[in-house]
Amino acid sequence: MTKSTTLSATSARREEHVDEIVSSIGPKVKKLRQEQRLSLQQLAVKAEVSAAAIHKIERNDMVPTITTLLKVATALDRPVTYFVERAGSQPEPIAFTPASDRPALFTPHEGLKLAGISGPYAPFRSAAALATVDAGADSGDKPLVHAGEELVYSLEGTLVFEIEGTRYEVGAGDALHFMGDQPHHWANESRKKARVLWIALRDS
Repeated sequence: MTKSTTLSATSARREEHVDEIVSSIGPKVKKLRQEQRLSLQQLAVKAEVSAAAIHKIERNDMVPTITTLLKVATALDRPVTYFVERAGSQPEPIAFTPASDRPALFTPHEGLKLAGISGPYAPFRSAAALATVDAGADSGDKPLVHAGEELVYSLEGTLVFEIEGTRYEVGAGDALHFMGDQPHHWANESRKKARVLWIALRDS
């Protein structure tokens, strides 16, 4: 093998290595965003980067500049090196959440606190949380519509759901399972806090 052949092979390996790193940035951004239950718009606000740009990055349609990557990394509470390190062997997805270390999950709804009890939304397809719903709290004026399913099991108190015009009172020990693409609304109409196990299952 000639010296020029060796250099060409080395250059090819380096190029392959760079391509591998670049192509992994988008999936890593998407994975972290989903783990933190952030929409594209919510991450865009935190990172001060347009939602369209983040969407392109996640789809590998755009390679972020170092400035953009730094902003996104900061918003996702990760060092830039996280996005440019080569991935090692991937273990089977297992998540253990100690009772004393349940992560607080993002929610746009006032009066609702979510303590995560499941693994990240990727690679898993479901997410579960212990929800504490203040008296008088609700999901807002507009009906909620989204992909996937929801399963709610009441541990304490009562939540009222309205799904396509039908009212369901979910009291202690009751469960409600429904498809998220049905317009729905929830509220705690009582004077006491409600505690429920809330599970979301995405459709893909």
